Amino acid sequence: MKNKKLYGLAVTALASFLFLTGCGGEEAGGGEKKKVIKVAHYFAEDHPQNVALKEKFKTIVEEETNGELEVQLYPNSTLGAEKEFYDGVRNGTIEMGIPGLIMQADIPKMAAPEWPFLFKNFDHAQKVLNGPIGDELTEDLESEHGVKPLAWSANGFRMISSNKTIDSLEDLDGLRLRMPNIPNYIELGKLLGANVTPLPISEVFTAMEQKVVDGQDNPIATVRASGWYEVQSDILESKHMFSPNLYIINSNFWNGLTEEQQKIIEKASKEAADYEFELLEKSYEEDKKFLEENGLKFTAPSEKFSAEMEEAAQPLYEKIYSEFEWAKDLADRIRAEAE
Repeated sequence: MKNKKLYGLAVTALASFLFLTGCGGEEAGGGEKKKVIKVAHYFAEDHPQNVALKEKFKTIVEEETNGELEVQLYPNSTLGAEKEFYDGVRNGTIEMGIPGLIMQADIPKMAAPEWPFLFKNFDHAQKVLNGPIGDELTEDLESEHGVKPLAWSANGFRMISSNKTIDSLEDLDGLRLRMPNIPNYIELGKLLGANVTPLPISEVFTAMEQKVVDGQDNPIATVRASGWYEVQSDILESKHMFSPNLYIINSNFWNGLTEEQQKIIEKASKEAADYEFELLEKSYEEDKKFLEENGLKFTAPSEKFSAEMEEAAQPLYEKIYSEFEWAKDLADRIRAEAE
């Protein structure tokens, strides 16, 4: 009797296992189990980056694959800070991500778009990144890191928000400034006279609230979406650096998709990224008005101050040019695209 009971329990357990296994993926339109694409990034839910992903990327992919692919968005560092989710895309635990240029530590050319005072405006940046130079910058990404680049999007022109007014280079002297933990950022901050504290973006609000740092550098869309205006008083419109983002997908996951699915994802990525550029550029005045209404004072640097900041940044270029023989030619070609 005991053996029969054990046998019955084993059969029940096996049946339950097979049932659950069979329910592991929902059926899509053609009877196949749908594949899930988790997309991780560090922007707030109402930031143009997440809005574009939701309104364009997710909609296009799910509609045009007839439910074969399901897109799940994870904004606001839900799946970890930038390094964590980028590593997740590299090792395949996350299918897609929208990082900044964190990969530049291993792939030096990827640092170029964030060289200081390089881009004149959004049109200049978009023209360069969506052209041959953009392809050149990402050409080693798949072989080196196992992620395929899909499209360039924009974080925007970085500015300094702080707890005091900055209208001269002297005002930056000794400023405790949060920056991403990326060598070129840190070097630029030091050249401008700041005491740089590298922190993940998820820790910025608390650090400013507790006065661990005096300020940070990011585009104003991020200042608004992340609520940092609650713990800052001023913004310097320095536009000292343009920060792009990059749609990436795990190469092994990509290779497991059908050719038609790949085409749809590429199309959706490009449309969403273009839409995000558009949203971000259009939102600048609206964001500025919102932040001013919430007590922030904006300071546009004088021509003298702007020239002094650019001059202060030159040692960084000299260092880059001495390390990489291709760097000066690349910078010259990027600048030429503005003409």
